[in-house]
Amino acid sequence: MDEKEIERLMDKFDQSSLMNFELQNEDFKLALSKREEGDTTIIGNPGVADQGTTQSETVATDANSQEAATPVVDDANLAEIKAPLVGVVYFAPSPDKPAFKKVGDHVSKGEVVCVIEAMKMINEVKSDIDGVIKNALVGDGAMVEFDQPIFSVEKE
Repeated sequence: MDEKEIERLMDKFDQSSLMNFELQNEDFKLALSKREEGDTTIIGNPGVADQGTTQSETVATDANSQEAATPVVDDANLAEIKAPLVGVVYFAPSPDKPAFKKVGDHVSKGEVVCVIEAMKMINEVKSDIDGVIKNALVGDGAMVEFDQPIFSVEKE
């Protein structure tokens, strides 16, 4: 990973609501953390990798923002479209193209609603329900965690 890629990741992390981000690829490991004054940091053994993490897997954790980002769904008619992986979410296929879907649009099961960029790969996120998009729960270009809600959808 070159310096420009690291700087780009740092900028994205700084603009995101994530508090911690960790990237491991072969023998390279990058860990970023945002701390507030008074926070305590516990550092584990850096020589021991998490056994559940593969060499090319990206791991991001943030207990506080995950809890805040998961809205309480009072209406049984609302569902969420969630991120299938960790990465940067984009609502349009490219900056000069219109968004796949926006608030108020109808979405069908299997229809692409956004893409997530992870490790320089673009992954389509498809709806698993039919309905109308009621709210975008993250911003375009935001870093998302695995299983983090992206859209709330009113089911048909």
